Amino acid sequence: MAAGLTSAGAFAASLRRELQHWRSDRWELALVTVLPLLLMALMMWLFSGSVLRQVPIALVDLDHSPTSRGLARAIDDSPGVQVASQPASLQQAQAQLRALQVFAIVLIPRDLSRRALRGETVPVYAFYNATYMATGQSVGRDIGDAVSAYNARMLKEQIALQVGPAKLRGPPVTVQATVLYNPARSYELFLLPLIFPAMLSLLAALAAGAAFGREQRDGLLAGWLQQRPWATMAGKLFPYVALFSLYGAAGMVYLAYVRGDGVAGSLCLMLLAQPLFYLACCSFALLFVAVTRDICTGLSAVGLTIGTALAFSGATFPVIEAPLFTRVWNLLLPLTAYVQVQMQQLFMGAPWQVSLRPLAVLLLMTVVAGGLGACLLLRTARQQVRA
Repeated sequence: MAAGLTSAGAFAASLRRELQHWRSDRWELALVTVLPLLLMALMMWLFSGSVLRQVPIALVDLDHSPTSRGLARAIDDSPGVQVASQPASLQQAQAQLRALQVFAIVLIPRDLSRRALRGETVPVYAFYNATYMATGQSVGRDIGDAVSAYNARMLKEQIALQVGPAKLRGPPVTVQATVLYNPARSYELFLLPLIFPAMLSLLAALAAGAAFGREQRDGLLAGWLQQRPWATMAGKLFPYVALFSLYGAAGMVYLAYVRGDGVAGSLCLMLLAQPLFYLACCSFALLFVAVTRDICTGLSAVGLTIGTALAFSGATFPVIEAPLFTRVWNLLLPLTAYVQVQMQQLFMGAPWQVSLRPLAVLLLMTVVAGGLGACLLLRTARQQVRA
């Protein structure tokens, strides 16, 4: 790259150089074009079912009364579960649960009908497999909803006739739980907004880290950076950030307008968050490559940080009262800040001012990680010149 270029000229020259490298290296081109689109399409297909339906459960009826049979039908009619078997004992049902033939057990106790008609409170027991957490919790909710609906119908149709409407008494304290922001309890709208940015950020960071790493590996840093190093590095980063921001925006539009009910908050903030997020991830990749001075080690560090971000972002597993390391690690990940913006604006309709803080965090990560990485890369370039 010729000396004396303006910053704009150095940026453009570096950008052209990177695009030419893509044309000559089909594997790197596929990493930033074909692979992200294929993975996004695969995730869309895998989660297109949206809501769990007909999860098999076992029902143990120890009462064998018209009431218990009606309750069994009500549970089986719930769209989320299917009574796949009715074993004679709880032990048989547990054997089916351990064999993963069913994911939950409903136990209807003896004397259910007689005790209920006397006005007693009779528990119906539901046991679900929490090792399959999402499936188990969904089944538990569906069973609870079916039992509650049948209980209300039984109260009006049978118990009222037995004891008289005047003697019916509801419980003194009840809980009315309302699902906010995902009323259908769609695991598609829960998982895909997390999987898309987690997957794309890892690919973007790996591609950007490899781009800087090969300059360092091949001893080309000094000749490549020359007089306008900051503009040159920005030119190399630009196509990665721009391309993956486009993928991120496309994924967000798909979730909002094809599978969801639109953007509840600010679309502009959502679009602004895309380049800030991917720029922060690429800046971390630059830092890792510059610190390690080895492309393989640097990309391994990318995998250990950006690649594990989904588990530590707080969106899938809570970090409240987690060990100090987990809470600090959570705060250092770009995905944590991005997910806050996404949930606030895409689903919750929060005021735009609320999302300025996580956006500022992404910008700070870019400045600190990218600035430190660039300085270390410049030092390596000067050492190559002296050598």
